[in-house]
Amino acid sequence: MEQKNALNTSPRPTTPAVAPKAAEKSSGGASLFSVIAIILAFVVAYIVFKFVLGNGSHFQGGVNTNAPIPGDLLGTVYSGGNIVPLLITMFLCVILFSIERLLTISKAKGSQSIEGFVRIVRQRLNANDITGAIAACDKQGGSVANVVKAGLVKYNDMSRERTMNSDQKVLAIQKEIEETTALELPMLEKNLVIISTIASIATLTGLLGTVFGMISAFSALAQAGSPDAVKLASGISEALINTAFGIGTSALAIVAYNYFTSKIDELTYSIDEAGFSIIQTFAGQHGQTVQA
Repeated sequence: MEQKNALNTSPRPTTPAVAPKAAEKSSGGASLFSVIAIILAFVVAYIVFKFVLGNGSHFQGGVNTNAPIPGDLLGTVYSGGNIVPLLITMFLCVILFSIERLLTISKAKGSQSIEGFVRIVRQRLNANDITGAIAACDKQGGSVANVVKAGLVKYNDMSRERTMNSDQKVLAIQKEIEETTALELPMLEKNLVIISTIASIATLTGLLGTVFGMISAFSALAQAGSPDAVKLASGISEALINTAFGIGTSALAIVAYNYFTSKIDELTYSIDEAGFSIIQTFAGQHGQTVQA
C-alpha cells in the first residue's frame, strides 16, 4: 500500500540504529529474567512431580509405585516417568511467558485503543496542531505513542530548521521514526523465541518419553514365561501420558505465539499509519509531494 511504501518501515527491525547501550542493557535484563523463570519453572515442576503427583495416596497400597489407583489422574500422570517434569516445565514456561507478553503488549498499546489514538493524532495533524498531537502521545503512553511522539518532536525541529531543504527534512523525520521503531518493537518480541522453541520441542520431548515407555512395555513382553502385566501396563501408560502432555503443551505454545505475533503486527501497522500521516503532513506544509 501507498502508506507503507512511503514510510518504508520494516515490521521486524533487527538492529537498532541508535542507543546501542540502552538496547544491550535491556536485552541483558530480559535474558536474566528468562533464565531465572525457566529455572524456577523446573524447580516447581519437580516439586509437583515428586510430592504431588508422586504422593503415595495416588497409588495402590498407599506406596509410591508404578501402579496408580485405577482412575486416579495424578497417579497416572506420575507414571509417565522422568520425562514428565520436563514437560511440566515447558507447560509452566508457556503460561509464564504468555502472561509476561500479555502485560508487555498491553502496556505498549497505551491507555486507550490504538485505533482511537491514531485517529486523534491524524485529526491533530490535519488541523496542524502538532502540540496537541504530542499531548495526545503523552496521554496515551506505550510503544506506539513513543514512536509517534519522536516523529512529532522531529517534525517541530525540522519546522524550525533553515539549513536543510525539504527532501532532507522529510528524510530526517522518516529516519527518526524508523530508529525509534527499531528500539521499541524488539521489546515486544522478546521471549517469543522461547515460546516458539517450546512449540517445536514439546512434541519431540513427548515422543522421547513415548519411546522410553514402549521400550519398557516391550521389555515386559520379552520376559520368559508370562509377561509382567504391571510393567507392561506401566510402559504403555508412560508412552501415552508423555505423548498427550507433549502435544498439548506444543499446541498451547503455537496458539500463544501466533496470537502475540498478530498483536505485534497490529501495533506495527498503527505505527506505519501514524508515521505516514506525520510525513505526509510535513511534506504538504512545505510544498512537497510524498512519493509512493
